[in-house]
Amino acid sequence: MNIYVSNLGFNIQDADLKNLFTEYGTVTSAKVIMDRETGQSRGFGFVEMANDAAGQKAIKELDGKMAEGRAIKVSEARAKRNNGFSSGGGGGRY
Repeated sequence: MNIYVSNLGFNIQDADLKNLFTEYGTVTSAKVIMDRETGQSRGFGFVEMANDAAGQKAIKELDGKMAEGRAIKVSEARAKRNNGFSSGGGGGRY
């Protein structure tokens, strides 16, 4: 199960995010999204849990919980969008 976490404090790192969810089950990955230019956290991240039931419990119990003085928002992540761009090949003239 893939989980979206927002309103994260800017000092929260990947390991901190993983530790927050570990109490609910096996975390297969935890990633805080960083700004490419500044290297600073963008305030959100994703957690992947091995078990859907554990993921649902984590969402229910962590949504609104205070972390670093901020009430985090936790929900099931939506599928990635294509944004209208073709992922296929297709050549052009050189």
